[in-house]
Amino acid sequence: MVGFRLYLARRAKRDGDAQALASLVVAVGAVFGALLGAKLVFWFQEPYRVALLLPNPRALIGGKTIVGGLIGGRIGVEIAKKIIGMTESTGDSFVTPVAVGLIIGRLGCFFSGLHDGTHGIPTMLPWGVDYGDGLDRHPTQLYEIVWVAVLWRLIRGCEARFHRAGDQFRALLAGYLFFRLGVEWLKPEAPLHLGLLTGIQWVCLVTLLIDAPHLWRVTRGLFRA
Repeated sequence: MVGFRLYLARRAKRDGDAQALASLVVAVGAVFGALLGAKLVFWFQEPYRVALLLPNPRALIGGKTIVGGLIGGRIGVEIAKKIIGMTESTGDSFVTPVAVGLIIGRLGCFFSGLHDGTHGIPTMLPWGVDYGDGLDRHPTQLYEIVWVAVLWRLIRGCEARFHRAGDQFRALLAGYLFFRLGVEWLKPEAPLHLGLLTGIQWVCLVTLLIDAPHLWRVTRGLFRA
């Protein structure tokens, strides 16, 4: 909800009231897409757990993933724009709302302890955190907060080097998916698909491969002298 309100505020400040309705439709598309995507990727990540719970409505209500929410929200935005005939890229307006939402959300996960399953595996490193089970674990939520904050700052600092609308959001999404592809190895074991990667890792990898042509162009622009 914080991200939703930030997006609307940024669009209203930039475009004025004339585009307020269109911005609202796009934001609603993002929210519904994010909700659906978060559920679908969770079901893909934990298919056996969901199957066992299926007689219980909690199987449909509980469980969600940020990766699915981001990808679903992106698709929801494109569908909403198609419906209202909007051709302008809106992705860059979501950079700050998404980054702030991710940071706040992961703070909540960190203080939830073991309950939501986003903690890391046991570690002997000095910054390990005891979430209540007597074991020092990787504080993967804090790793994510730091990563997103640094990524967000880099994107905002290099704003002038993004020459095409929407590229800032592409960079944020790609950076986040790249991080999740790696950090999942530090989390308690989830079911592996095809014996190689978890469901979330497969979703991250496939999305990065689909976006590869755009990401190559964005990367060249960022590092060009």
